[in-house]
Amino acid sequence: MINEVKNAVLTILNKNNYGYISPSDFNLLAENAQMEIYQEYYSSYNKTINGENSRISGTDYADISRQLVETMESFLVSDFIIPKPTASGSLTNVFYEPSDITTGNSAYMISKIIVYTNRLTQGVNNGHSTNNLIDSTANFQLLGVKVGDIVVNLSTFKSSAVDSFTSTIGTINLQDDIFKNVANGEKYAIYSFSTYSEAEKVLNSKILMLQNSLLTAPSLIYPAYSSTGNTFNLYPTTIQGYGAVKADYFRHPKPPKWTYVTLGGGEPVFDQSQPDFQDFELPKEDQFKIVTKMLEYCGITIREIEVSQFGAAEQSREQPSFSVQQ
Repeated sequence: MINEVKNAVLTILNKNNYGYISPSDFNLLAENAQMEIYQEYYSSYNKTINGENSRISGTDYADISRQLVETMESFLVSDFIIPKPTASGSLTNVFYEPSDITTGNSAYMISKIIVYTNRLTQGVNNGHSTNNLIDSTANFQLLGVKVGDIVVNLSTFKSSAVDSFTSTIGTINLQDDIFKNVANGEKYAIYSFSTYSEAEKVLNSKILMLQNSLLTAPSLIYPAYSSTGNTFNLYPTTIQGYGAVKADYFRHPKPPKWTYVTLGGGEPVFDQSQPDFQDFELPKEDQFKIVTKMLEYCGITIREIEVSQFGAAEQSREQPSFSVQQ
């Protein structure tokens, strides 16, 4: 879709020789346009819900909220979050929030925090076979491990699930190959997938009062968390270690990047085979809105008020888009 958007924008700009947008400028404006439209999903969803409550919203094929939810949920991911150790390396109840560095995705909005409260066992992987966990000192079935339980690599912060048991004691099949370092061994832990609780978000101003209460103090059955900077503090403080806490969150869309090869004459030609290529992550229905949004930005960049006015005017009209403002 990104090449279609670029061609449409350049065609409109070049019609009256308004100017040319370089690939680097296009990518920068495309990122801003995508993010602005993405943020509109949430405000539009709020408006459609208010419309449903006021009985002025449609149903069946006119159910805009369902379409919005499907689009928004395409950005919903679930990741185990990484614990933040102390200077000495010991674990605490502090975890990093999802980001490009920690989980590979930057969180736009947290949906829920899940705490897995039953750690079945832990140890060291002392062998290697693809998609297997091997610990010759463990009998996983006697330890209560079942198919579907969560296996985490405490050394590399990778996770998988138990797929099946082998005939060899001390070996279980995993859905993913997360143990690869044969030489040094890798620490692991296994959590029961069926024993978990949803943590409640508590403001920092109230968490101390909550902890000191005999009736409402957080427990493994009713855990809580608060946010400080780029970290989450989980309560009770016994909640520690990778694999104990999972975050369901809406991620930021990845920045689009129009990639190209340069011909002898200096003309860039679209090439999506480049390793850093990234298409728009918004649905095809929003292509028209992306084009008009980018025209508005381009008009400001090349100092042509007519282009900006055209883009703004098109956006004010009813669009074939899930993120149209109600």
